[in-house]
Amino acid sequence: MKLVTFTHDRSTHNGSTRIGALTDDGILGLEATGFEDMLALLNAGDAGMEAARKAIAAGGECIAVDSVKLEAPVPRPGKVLAIALNYAEHVAETGSNVPPVQMWFNKQTTCVNAPFDPIHKPIASDMVDYEGELGVIIGKTCRHVPASRAFEVIAGYTIVDDVSVRDWQARAATFQIGKSFDTHGPIGPYLVTPDEIGDPEGLALRTWVNDEIRQDSNTRHMIHKIAEQIEHLTTAFTLEPGDVLATGTPSGVGAAMKPAQFLKAGDKVRIEIENVGEITHAVIAEPGGTRID
Repeated sequence: MKLVTFTHDRSTHNGSTRIGALTDDGILGLEATGFEDMLALLNAGDAGMEAARKAIAAGGECIAVDSVKLEAPVPRPGKVLAIALNYAEHVAETGSNVPPVQMWFNKQTTCVNAPFDPIHKPIASDMVDYEGELGVIIGKTCRHVPASRAFEVIAGYTIVDDVSVRDWQARAATFQIGKSFDTHGPIGPYLVTPDEIGDPEGLALRTWVNDEIRQDSNTRHMIHKIAEQIEHLTTAFTLEPGDVLATGTPSGVGAAMKPAQFLKAGDKVRIEIENVGEITHAVIAEPGGTRID
């Protein structure tokens, strides 16, 4: 299944946001499942996924994909966690060493962005970079999961652009702020269930900027494999349905180019992962002004 969160135009359904499944005929709404959003469906575990499968099998009227806005599959995950330096060629291009243990950081959930919405070139920096990554969406509450059982807790896969503000990332001991600017977490376009992926550690991953290919690799080159990542994280804390894990980026980031090639307003980033789909986002200047609601 390819599960989506989508928003109608305000002229239809009052601009409501719903969950659905991508089919050959368009998007089939999944209101028959009784779940209002993706997080509720994921929290239902196997029963939620079975309800989605039954709704798809029953069929119904579909909505044209181009008539709605696709949102991040889980618009506000409980956690967005990303592993650093997880591809050897990326480690080399940064002049770093492979960390002796997995190196994780969190992206604030307010950075999560729809897969085709623009990202901001912030007022505070001219050093904005892209990082195309395979995302893992957790489907079960879990703790102390051995690697041998890690795939039991995965609901599906998606694409993440771990957008990075490099000067803010470098000036602190932790990456959190430099990785968490608003709009800097495009995720999507779907939650693709494991049965449609095949081997998640054998997927071509490519990133383009303005139609110039920058990253061209394969998830088989991950240093710490997906199961190892889940085992490591759940040794420390509980993962919950809807949590998103970004599994690392390959070589080809803008900061490592000579000279460095950072994103600027007017650029367009496209990330494609085999069997998962593609996301595209324009870069625009961050709107100015103080906001206090």
